[in-house]
Amino acid sequence: MTYFTNREHAARELSERLERLNLSNPVILGIPRGGIPIAVTVARHLPHAEVGVIVARKLGAPGNPELAIGAVSANGAYVLDEPLARGVGASEQYIENEIRSQQAEARRREEQFDGNRRPALRGRNVIVVDDGVATGATAIAAIRAAKTAGARYVCFAVPVGPSHTIRELRSEADDVVCLHQPEQFWAVGQFYRHFDAVEDDEARRLFDSVEVSPELSSGASGHQDAH
Repeated sequence: MTYFTNREHAARELSERLERLNLSNPVILGIPRGGIPIAVTVARHLPHAEVGVIVARKLGAPGNPELAIGAVSANGAYVLDEPLARGVGASEQYIENEIRSQQAEARRREEQFDGNRRPALRGRNVIVVDDGVATGATAIAAIRAAKTAGARYVCFAVPVGPSHTIRELRSEADDVVCLHQPEQFWAVGQFYRHFDAVEDDEARRLFDSVEVSPELSSGASGHQDAH
């Protein structure tokens, strides 16, 4: 089953739903790398929107870094699957070290993608976006990171994700927008006709193509209505 031609197509459809929220001066934060084209396109469609990234890195299991036992953001907000962590033998010291290591990498990648251009989030309406969600670990870490940074309202928006993950995300974000929740879900890419990898150079080019309003880039306007 294919829902979208590519990420731009998905982002346009997502923008139509997000417009109904009527958020004032929202900050759109993409989770790299696939969420960056989504964020840029959404920001172009929403009035007075700013755009940036929010990086969340998965916490790998001992001896199996591809198995995520959680995730951590650049500002230290994290989520941990404690039963899974115990089951794979992750000690408290291992978890602390993994959080520290992945947080440092998340900071490095945020700087790499958009440097200091991201506006302050305190008091702002924030929409965290990705091109799809599977387990939800990085999404939860990103949502918690935005809240830790002082966002007054955090919406998580995604074109596609399994229903059980979306339910979990609703307990973390102030609102969740998901266009499709298929019963059979193996990987995000199965719902796109074209799902090429987003390279770092392409991500930076996309950010450079977005014009930032001077009055918004100051990070002012901290008392918008959430709806």
